[in-house]
Amino acid sequence: MAVSASALLAGSLALAVPASATTPAADPTGAARTLTGTHPAWATASADRGAAPDSATATTRVYLAGQDAEGLAAYARSVSDPASSQYGRYLTPAQAQARFGSSAAQASAVRNWLAGSGLRVGRTTDHYIEATGTTAALERAFGTSIHTYRTSQGTHRAPAADAVVPASVADAVLGVTGLSDVVRKASSRAVPVDRGRRPASAFAAATAPDKAPPTLPTEPICSESYGQITAYGAPKGYEKDEPFAPCSYAPKQLREAYGVTSSGLTGKGARVAVIDAYGLSTMERDANRFAVAHGDKAFRKGQYTEYVTPGQWRYEDECGGADGWAGEEALDVEMVHGLAPDAQVVYVGGNSCSDDDLYDAMAKVVDEHLADVVSNSWGEIMHSTEGDIDPAVVRADEHILMLGAVEGIGFNFSSGDCGNDAPAAAATGANCDPTTSRAQTEWPASSVWATAVGGTALGISSKSGRYGFETNMGDLRSVLSDDQKSWNPYPGRFYFGGGGGTSEDFAQPWYQRGVVPTSVSTTLMNGSRAARPMRTIPDIAMNGDLVTSVLVGFTDGGEYSEGGYGGTSVSAPEYAGLLADAIQARHGRAIGFANPGIYDRAGTSAYNDVNDAKVNVKLGNVLDLGVVDGSLRVRLYKIGQDYGLKATRGYDTATGVGSPARDYLRSYQNGR
Repeated sequence: MAVSASALLAGSLALAVPASATTPAADPTGAARTLTGTHPAWATASADRGAAPDSATATTRVYLAGQDAEGLAAYARSVSDPASSQYGRYLTPAQAQARFGSSAAQASAVRNWLAGSGLRVGRTTDHYIEATGTTAALERAFGTSIHTYRTSQGTHRAPAADAVVPASVADAVLGVTGLSDVVRKASSRAVPVDRGRRPASAFAAATAPDKAPPTLPTEPICSESYGQITAYGAPKGYEKDEPFAPCSYAPKQLREAYGVTSSGLTGKGARVAVIDAYGLSTMERDANRFAVAHGDKAFRKGQYTEYVTPGQWRYEDECGGADGWAGEEALDVEMVHGLAPDAQVVYVGGNSCSDDDLYDAMAKVVDEHLADVVSNSWGEIMHSTEGDIDPAVVRADEHILMLGAVEGIGFNFSSGDCGNDAPAAAATGANCDPTTSRAQTEWPASSVWATAVGGTALGISSKSGRYGFETNMGDLRSVLSDDQKSWNPYPGRFYFGGGGGTSEDFAQPWYQRGVVPTSVSTTLMNGSRAARPMRTIPDIAMNGDLVTSVLVGFTDGGEYSEGGYGGTSVSAPEYAGLLADAIQARHGRAIGFANPGIYDRAGTSAYNDVNDAKVNVKLGNVLDLGVVDGSLRVRLYKIGQDYGLKATRGYDTATGVGSPARDYLRSYQNGR
C-alpha cells in the first residue's frame, strides 16, 4: 500500500494563529471583523489572472464560535488536571453544548447574514453552517473580491484580500473555509514493510563466525527477537557484521514489552475510537482472523462498531480511496484491540482525508460521546512552500478538542514520520511532504489540546516480547549492490523518523512547565530563540520504527494477507490501547485529556527514559531482507538516527517523557 495522498496544494491560507489556542473574542466596539489568513499566500499579484466569473458557484463552511470561549478553555483545563478540584467532573454532550456551544441566536444571525447575501444555506450542525452560491454572492457576504490565480498545481480560485464578516455576526463566527477551491488534506502515517516473515531459526548456522555461509540467504528471513541472528557473509556495515531485522511484532509481544501482560489489564469497560478516512468493508472479519491467528481473542458480538458513509465519499483519487487507507485502518484497529483486547472499539471513517471531513469524524465522536479515547494516525505540515495551514482549520479543530476534554474524551495524534520535517529530511524521507518550507511540528499533533505520540525503535530480547531497549525512531538506509559487494549509498541517507520539535506557533501549555527544559522550549527549530517557552512535541512515545515493525492483517484486492507496518501510525493506536487498560485500572473512570497526567508522572518509574546514549551503538545497524517487485532486496539500516531530533536524558523532542514502562499501568492501579 502506498502512503496516502498529501495536500493537492499544501496550505491554502496564510497562518495567523495566536500562540495560545483560543477562540477569537468579539470586537468590543461592535465593528466588522477581518478573518486574517483567508487570503492565501500563493494568491499573489503576479499570479492573478483576473476576477472569477460572477456566475461560478462554490460552497463555504462557516464555523461557529460558540459561547464563552475563555470559559471553555478554563473548564477543559480544570477537568483534565489531576491537581484541580474539578478533575474528572466531565459534562455530557448536551451539557457541553448548552454551556459552550453556539446559541440559537448566534446560529440564526449567521444563517440570516448568509441568506441575506444571496447564498443558499445548506447543512447546519452545532458547529458550522454551510452555504452555497455564486461568486457575486460570496463577495457580498465576505466583503472581498474573488479572483483566479495561476499556481504550480494549475489555476485556482481564492479571495483577493482577507474576508470580512459584519458586526452582526462578528462574535458568532470562528472561521470560514471554502472561499479558496484548494482543498487541504491530511496524510496517513502508516508505511508498509516489504520484509519476509520466515524466522531466522532455520539459519542458525549463521550465529557463529566459523560457521558463516559464503553468501547471504536467498530468501527473506527475520529474527524472532532483536539481535538473535547475525548476518555474516554480507559486506561490513557501519561497525561490523550486523543482526537481521526482527520479524514484525505481534500484539502479544507488545503487551509483554510495555507491561500490559503483567498488569492483567485488558481494557475492559473502556471505549476507543479510531478515526481514518473511508472504510474497509472487511475490517471486523479481518481483525478477528488476525487476532485468532496470533493467539488472541476475536471481537465479541457488539464489541466492534463502525460508522462509514460510502455514498458520501469524495476526493478518492487525491486521498488514495478506501484501498489506500485500508492498511492504516487495519493497523489502527488491530493495534488497539491487540493492546486492549476487551475494550470496545469504534471506527469512524471520514468521507475523505480533507480537513473538513476529518473534522466531521472528530465532531461525531464528541457529539455522541462514542469513546473515551480517540486514536488518529494522520496529520499534515503547518508551513509549506505554497502556503500555510488555514487558521480556520486550526481554530475549529481546537474547539472540538476542548469540547472533547470537557466531556472526558482524549485525542491522540501521531507526531509524524519525517523527523523535524526539514526540507533536507523530506528530500530522502519515505513519508515526508516535499513542500515543507522549514523544520516544523505537524498538525494536529502540535495542538496544546492533543496528545502527540512519537515513535521509538523497540528491541525485544525474547520471542515472548521481553523488553530489551528503545532508541529514537530514525533510520539511515543503504541498499546492497547487485554483486553483493557494497552498499549504496554508504553511509546511508535519512529514510524514516519520528516527528517532534518545538512549535513556532503555540505557547507552552501549563502541563509542560517544569518538565520540558527551558533550553528546549525556547529554542525554535530554525535555531533562533523564542521570547517565551513554546509547545514541544511529542508528549510520549511507543514503538513505531520500520526496523521494529508490527504485524497487520487485512483483505486487499480480495485476498487476506499479513505484513509489517511502521510509523507513528503504530505508536498512536498502541498508546490508545494502553490508555484503555489504564481506564480499566481506574475502575472505568475516564482519563480524558491525557497530557496533564502524562507530565505529572515525568521522571518516575512509570516511563522508560529513552536515551540514545544508553544504547549500545553496536545494536544500531540492522540487515533487512525483503522482496521488492518480486526480487530479493537487502538493506542496511542504522537505527536511532532521527533527523534533527535526539533522545536524551529526561524530556526530549524525539520521544517526549519516554515510553510507558511496567509501572505506567501500575500507577493507575494505585489510584492516580
